Amino acid sequence: MKPPKFDYASPDSLAEALELLARGQGEARPLAGGQSLMPVLAFRLAAPALLVDLRQVPGLDRIDIGPDGVRLGARVRWRDIERDARLCTAAPLLAEAIGHVAHYQIRNRGTVGGSLAHADPAAELPGIAVASDALVEVASVRGQRTIAAGDFFLGALSTALEPDELITALVLPPWPARRHAAFEELSRRRGDFAMAGVAVGFELDGNARATGTRIAAIGAADRPLRLRTAESALDGRTVDARAIAEAAAAASAEVDPADDLHASAAYRRNLVGVLVERAIARACPPPFNRREAA
Repeated sequence: MKPPKFDYASPDSLAEALELLARGQGEARPLAGGQSLMPVLAFRLAAPALLVDLRQVPGLDRIDIGPDGVRLGARVRWRDIERDARLCTAAPLLAEAIGHVAHYQIRNRGTVGGSLAHADPAAELPGIAVASDALVEVASVRGQRTIAAGDFFLGALSTALEPDELITALVLPPWPARRHAAFEELSRRRGDFAMAGVAVGFELDGNARATGTRIAAIGAADRPLRLRTAESALDGRTVDARAIAEAAAAASAEVDPADDLHASAAYRRNLVGVLVERAIARACPPPFNRREAA
């Protein structure tokens, strides 16, 4: 398979990149790592007239950590995230999930912006973004805007991006000091797309009650989902075996996955509940977790 013909540009500034996208009138596509875009071109599922290579645009490969949280530039690679030890405390859920992303060869090239823009329903980063109430920063010649992650993903391979807009960064809010979290997914082989996955986070008060609960699922719908009913089933309750089981059951009931060649809808629905149960139990620190939640 060969990609269709296209023109190529490699701008050396963000302003130039945005101008090229605007001039493309919907027929230009940005290129970051290429891990999603190049297969799409090879299968001729897209035929842009122009590729705008972002490799020389400064600032898009930065990871900044400060009082406002973690800001991941659009050209930050999975490998950059893996190697940044600061993220183990600044964004533990992200740091844990990255190890599930594909294979190391792909993690050497795949980027934050590429994953968000591609919007695969089973991708890990969109799920982390939704679970964390992250913000997606985008820019065009018309200006800049910020989109909540929950509003950014519209469906499978569909986002709120306008044709002339470029993702510049993903911003994860500051990690609460008392927050506990875990990420779980299941795939047929390590590195394959997840049949389902979940991200769980919550704080514990002095009575081991969960507060600020966040539960999100990937691979169980046409976009990453916040599981609000499952969150309500756990929030404000002592995190024990009964509460965990009820949250897991609520999660299973809340998703409506589709059948495909990898798994049936019924299997995925049950899997979401199992993964939520595992994630909550693993997120609980001693002395709350092992004996009661097992």
